[in-house]
Order: sequence, then C-alpha cells, then structure tokens
Amino acid sequence: MNPKQLEMIKEDCSRIFRDPDRFSALKNESVLITGGTGFMGSWLVEAIAYLNDQHGFGTKLTLVARDIDRFNQNQPHLASRSDISFIEKSVRDLIDIPGDVSWIIHAAGTPDNRAHSSNPLDVIYSIANGPMQVLDASTRLSNLKKIVNISSGWVYGAQPKEMPRVPESYISGPDSAVITSAYAEAKRMGETFCSVYKGQFRIPIVTLRPFAFIGPYQLIEKPWAINNFINDAINGGPINILGDESTIRSYMYPSDMVNWILTVLCEGESGLVLNLGSPEGCTLREVADMVCGCIPGETVVISQTLNRKPKHSVFVPDISKAQEKLGLELSVSLQDAIKKTIEWLKLG
Repeated sequence: MNPKQLEMIKEDCSRIFRDPDRFSALKNESVLITGGTGFMGSWLVEAIAYLNDQHGFGTKLTLVARDIDRFNQNQPHLASRSDISFIEKSVRDLIDIPGDVSWIIHAAGTPDNRAHSSNPLDVIYSIANGPMQVLDASTRLSNLKKIVNISSGWVYGAQPKEMPRVPESYISGPDSAVITSAYAEAKRMGETFCSVYKGQFRIPIVTLRPFAFIGPYQLIEKPWAINNFINDAINGGPINILGDESTIRSYMYPSDMVNWILTVLCEGESGLVLNLGSPEGCTLREVADMVCGCIPGETVVISQTLNRKPKHSVFVPDISKAQEKLGLELSVSLQDAIKKTIEWLKLG
C-alpha cells in the first residue's frame, strides 16, 4: 500500500467516526475478529486502529487468520502494532479464545462462488463449522458482551422479481438441488447454530446478512459483475456484461459497511437480525454505464455476452429495520464508491 492509498483509508475512517462516542463501549476492551485478513476483516482492523490512534480507545485486537503473511503484505503499516495479535489458524480449527476477549465479530468465510462450485463440501464444512467453533469457545469467556455473526443475504434464496427489496422477515431459502447453494445453506446453518447457542447458553448474538460491496481491499479479480466492469474499464475496455443486463444488484461502500457492523456490535440487541447493504438497486447495464462515466477522457465500449438463456435476478436488501432500530443510513453513493475504487486501484 502506498501513502496515497493509506490517506484514502484514513479519510474514510474519519467519515465513520464523526461521532466516536457512539463506539465508546469498545474503549480499553478486547475484540476478536475471525477472517481478519479478508475484505471485511481488513476494514475492521483499519477502523479500530484509527479509533486507537485518533481517539485513544486503547482497544486490543485479536485476529483469527490462516495467513499472517497476507496481512503483513496487504497492510504493512499495521504489521508491527502492539495492539494487534494473531491466532494463525482456520476458524474451523479454533478451540480457545483469549480469556480477555469481550467482543467477537465472526467474519470468516469466502463468498467467492468459484470455491462454492469447485469444492462445495469444504465450503459447507468451513462455513457451517466455523461459527460453531467460535460459539463453543465463547461459552468459556467470563466477560463476553456480544458476538456479531456475519451471515449472507443469500440465505433468502432467489429474491422474487416482484420484490424490489428483501426484508429480514422474508422466509424462503436456497435451492437445495443446486450445488452452488452450498454456501448459502451453510450460512443458514450458521444462523441456526447462533440461535441454539443464544437460547441454550444465553450468549448475546446479533446476525448481519450482507449483500454486495465495492471499494478498497476488495480483490478486483473476484468474479462479480462490478469488479469485472471496473477491471475491464481501467484496462481499456470493452466492458463485457455476462448474462442479462437487466439483472439488479446494489452495492455498499466499505466505510458504511464498517460503520454498520461496529454500530450493531456496540448497540444491537441480542437476537437482532439485520440486512447489511444498499437498498438502491441498479441494473447491470446501469452499473456498467456508471463505471464508464468514472473513467475520465476515455470512451469504453460496452458489449454483452449471452452464454446461456438470460436469467433476470434481483439481489437488493430492505434496510428499513436497520434504519428504525439503530438509525443507520448510507453516506456514500454507488457512483462515488466506483470513483473511489478506481482511484484506489490506479494508485496501486
């Protein structure tokens, strides 16, 4: 990471913590984050390190991650901090959690659908077993205050076309006859484990169901439409839409994502389930046009490739519950999120 990229991260963190007192519950506390080197984990570490540096929070971080070298490579400015320690192992092999931990964010588990297809049994084992390991270890903590379980918006299954935004109350599920449902089914199982441990052991747990994101620290080679569009555009185009251009998605910028996660950690009532994402749906064609408009001085041709029969789908959350319960809103528009992502990538 170069200094200009780091400055972008700090600017985003300053936006999150305009009211740092809202997160004062974390002062001088110990927080454990699983998936500490992933997209969410990287942003959460940046945010809490910022709270420590700029607002004197004194929060201790323990990251559960399989590859410390990846952390040192991606975030070298945080590599030798005394307030960050590691448990270098997969979350599914986690047995004990340091006794001083009071807050846990379980963010492990890749949403990369290539893994879901190539090794679905491993996906099920890792993603379903991971929260159970965390929950079991948490029963031995003497001062546990809350766990945030990061689930997935895919637990709803296919969103009905006539439903522009899916609420938390919608009861459905993934198609169990499709191999790529392994990820969503495992996330659903993880939510059930959370409910069981909450009921049987009185563990305070909140679940978030994330949708889609775009911003720094997200690997641009991930096989998602907006990533492909940005990657195509910064390499001179053309932007290629694979499939139905009327498919609808929404995207949240990571500074909003972190604000929501930490607010839920500090203020969310145990048992709460909330969607995490933007309610502003756009067709893939609109997203591609938006990416084009963010490449100054260049004309990018948009082409469409239909490898199979077009299949229109919608994946957009209803966030009214988060707004009503915790006053959560979005502060970064999709267009600004795309601009900032392109700037970040060009700086690198």
